[in-house]
Amino acid sequence: MSQRSSLYLHPQQREQIRHLASGFIWRSELPTWLLIVTIYAGWFATLAFWQTLGLLPATLLLIGFTAWYMSLQHELIHGHPTRFAWLNQLLGTLPLAVWYPYGLYRDSHLAHHRHHSLTDPVDDPESYYFTDESWARFSPWQKRAIRARNTFIGRLALAPLLDILQTPGSAVTAFRHRQPRAMAMWLVHALLLAALFAWMAHHSFSPVWFVLAVSYPALALTKVRSFYEHRAADDPLARSVINEAGLFWRVLFLNLNYHSIHHDLPGVPWYGLPTIYRQNREAYRQRNHVFVVRGYGDWLRQFWTRPVEVTVHPGKQQEERYE
Repeated sequence: MSQRSSLYLHPQQREQIRHLASGFIWRSELPTWLLIVTIYAGWFATLAFWQTLGLLPATLLLIGFTAWYMSLQHELIHGHPTRFAWLNQLLGTLPLAVWYPYGLYRDSHLAHHRHHSLTDPVDDPESYYFTDESWARFSPWQKRAIRARNTFIGRLALAPLLDILQTPGSAVTAFRHRQPRAMAMWLVHALLLAALFAWMAHHSFSPVWFVLAVSYPALALTKVRSFYEHRAADDPLARSVINEAGLFWRVLFLNLNYHSIHHDLPGVPWYGLPTIYRQNREAYRQRNHVFVVRGYGDWLRQFWTRPVEVTVHPGKQQEERYE
């Protein structure tokens, strides 16, 4: 595990994690290799035999495997299962989820892990907050759409669409400004996606159905995890949630519900996060100022139709007021 950006509770925890990392499971990365085989085999087998399974069961399975694949891509970004970034990228480049090139997600997500700028709408590319100035420029209907997105049902139904609508702008910018690296990223993504769609058509599975009935719902599932995952707080250690989710969600999201621990220790593999949390549960609850929820059902009950107040970033509001 990389120690460069890790934030430990105390020196003893560093030794605890070194001890865990020396064991066979962590050294071999066996759980992640098994996960890779399971996801790829499950995704391709479901598509190949969808007529035997039936359209509805196959669609539901594909939604699950596709959402799981997006969780796997996150793990690959953080240096698992190998120390070779190029190999991890190779394992996550195939666009099973359709929308985003792996490299685009990787660059954005690593920028999101800059500890000091977490939730900052200027420096954190994954922030849901806005500066006071940008919020003031929005029309009333745009503000209503953002507040609708900040409800739980809106995060599932509307947030994926808003993300998808913003994505082509990245491709247009890459080609307009002739950015070779980004252009190559988009070209590879498009070629691989075309090959996948051709393979689906060969198996009489509609690519349009896949996009609308599989990929979009899979992206919506990932929005369950990211719902109120971060909040604006003066202390960076209090900005990431600890969600004590149930087994299904922990498996689907590869334990990223322990998000505060992940941001402190981004090099810890997904299967190590529950152990570290159990060993230090009360310390972590105090460390993130009790930004803790007992499961995604709590967010559902509290914010089904009531929006989370994630609009203007309070820090940016104060900065602009006193400039």
